[in-house]
Amino acid sequence: MEGVIAANLAAIRGRIAAAARGAGRDGDAVSLVAVSKTHPASSVAEALRAGQRLFGENRVQEALGKYPALRREFPDLVLHLIGPLQTNKVRDAVAHFDVIETVDRTRLAEALASEMERSGRRLPCFIEVNTGEEAQKSGVAPQEADAFIADCRNRLGLPVVGLMCVPPLGEEPSPHFALLREIAGRNGLAGLSMGMSADFEIAIRFGATHVRVGTAIFGARRQPLAAAG
Repeated sequence: MEGVIAANLAAIRGRIAAAARGAGRDGDAVSLVAVSKTHPASSVAEALRAGQRLFGENRVQEALGKYPALRREFPDLVLHLIGPLQTNKVRDAVAHFDVIETVDRTRLAEALASEMERSGRRLPCFIEVNTGEEAQKSGVAPQEADAFIADCRNRLGLPVVGLMCVPPLGEEPSPHFALLREIAGRNGLAGLSMGMSADFEIAIRFGATHVRVGTAIFGARRQPLAAAG
């Protein structure tokens, strides 16, 4: 496996740069979030040695098992939480992550605001929007997004920097990316976390500032390393 992850990263970076150029954008305006969920710390370490510094994890507990040691060796790594966050994991999430991408309900937003106030550690937040309005998925409904964003900012004082979405599997993603961009634009939010291994080039055309790529870097998912977090 040694060398494969580095080669994959180089290929993805090249594709990001090409997609950005094709969209008339600067490649540096798109951040690659390497999604390391279910993959071991050794794989993350290879990506770090290849110069990658921005990573995404779905589960708090899995991240706690991998990243503290990696941070000691690579203190400049940046870790995004990109999976659903339970309110009982908020303290650990605020302590160990650098960005929360999945703020999706009032109770969670309140818990995050309270913990950030308590700890003095203010993390940039993305609001997750359920653009496909799928019952089984987390995320605020598109028609409720404006009010939720305003509440998070104005009442709770959360540092909301952007929006995130996961389009429905098997659907053309473009309308979902366009919808997320529209909601962000009318709320003055610059960050757009959208696009994964199969569709990140499309997302870049629609203004993605962060693309979340796992399989194309680390290979197929392994069995989860820890319980859900």
